[in-house]
Formats: sequence, structure tokens, C-alpha cells
Amino acid sequence: MRLKNLVESTAFQRFIIAVILVNAVTLGLETSATAMAAAGGLLLTLDRIALTVFVVEIALKLVVYRRSFFRDGWNVFDFLVVSVTLAPTGEGVAVLRALRVLRALRLVSVVPSMRKVVSALLKAIPGMGSVLALLLLVFYVAAVMTTKLFGAAFPDWFGTIGASLYTLFQVMTLESWSMGIVRPVMEVYPFAWVFFILFILITTFAVLNLFIAIVVDAMSASEHTEQETTRALVATEHEELMRELRAVRLELARLRDTREAASPQD
Repeated sequence: MRLKNLVESTAFQRFIIAVILVNAVTLGLETSATAMAAAGGLLLTLDRIALTVFVVEIALKLVVYRRSFFRDGWNVFDFLVVSVTLAPTGEGVAVLRALRVLRALRLVSVVPSMRKVVSALLKAIPGMGSVLALLLLVFYVAAVMTTKLFGAAFPDWFGTIGASLYTLFQVMTLESWSMGIVRPVMEVYPFAWVFFILFILITTFAVLNLFIAIVVDAMSASEHTEQETTRALVATEHEELMRELRAVRLELARLRDTREAASPQD
């Protein structure tokens, strides 16, 4: 119970958050040649200390929660992140060592507000599936059309389905879509702007906004569920308090009746 109180205490959580933030800064400084030349040893020592703290934290949680530790998705996430960053140094594992920066993502599991956002995003995934399917369908139809219409004149952009898909993705993100792509195409095909404007209206301003609407709806539903849970908990505690209060009143009335009954005899 002492270990559980320690692990679940606010002070312990704040300490872990501080370690995560410091470790994230040190990992960023390790990418700087100047910082490594000036304080490389200190940065590596701080990194090892942070990793030790994380390992001890996971070990304490395993002792406290035991098998139930792996029933919580956030605990599993922390366990996997720390396990990956324990990869040894050497040839062939440079990618795994670079994944040490994943420790910064542990803020998501530690900070409640971030956990709420991620939970809402995960709940929105089923709703996003149909919107994503619609977007892929629009992209495929548009890619086939642009390959047939503009592929001969602009093979680098629309010569194949793959090239057309990538070019259309650039157009959807509005990255140099006008001066970089559409205007050169309009020099050969003057009415090409009609297609691209319709494509942007459908994808950027319609379909992508559906993703935002689904995420917002999922967050609202999550907030509503949390509020309902809180209300139910408050109502339960209120009912228990009222039941105890009624029991106290009955006991007081019984004591008063007993005293009144004993008063004439005295």
C-alpha cells in the first residue's frame, strides 16, 4: 500500500514529468556537436540517470499492480517505450538508439489532459475510416483523370497513377499548388483550373474538415461520458451520506426516546 500510494501520488507524477522534460532537452542537445563538445559527458550521464528513473518507475508499478499492470494500455505504452530505449549501443542498432527520443512521448501517458486528447483520437478512428475511404476514392478518380488528361504534356507530375497521386496530394496541402503546378498546366490546358479548384474544394475544404468534425465530436462525447461518470459518482456518494445521516438521526431519536422513558423513573 505504501508503494501504491507513492506511485499514485501527485508529487511522484510531477517528478516523473520533470525527468521526462529534462531528458527530452538532453536528447535534443545530443544532436548538437557544440553541446556535445562542451558537456557531452554530462548529457550522457543525465540520459543514463533518466533511463534509470524510468526503469525503477516501471519496476515499482509492476510490483504494485502485478498482472493488472498490463491491463492498462498506458502502462503497456510506457513499458514498450522504456524497453525500446534499453537497446544496446553498437553496429546495426543505431535506429533503436535514435528511438530514445520516444521517451518524450511518455508525457502523453503522464499528463491527464494529453491522455484525454489521445483517447478521443483513438475513439474517432472508426468514424475516420469511412471518411478516409471517401478521400481515397476521390484521390483515385482524380489521379486517373489527371493521368489521362495531363500525363502526355507533364509526365513528371502526371505520367503515372503514382505520380498523379503524389502531385494531387501536394495540391490538396496547398503547397505551391498554384504557381508550381496549376499555372504551368494552364499554359497548355487553359481550362485545367476548373478541375483543380473542384478538387481542392472537395478534398481540402470538405473531406478534411470531416476529420476535424469527427475528432471534435469524439472529444465532446468523451467529455460528456466523463461528466456523466462524475455525476453518477457524486450521486452515489450523496446517497451514501444521506443514508448514514438518516441512520444517525434514527439513533439520536432512539437515544432521546430512551432518555425520556428513563426520566420518570429517575
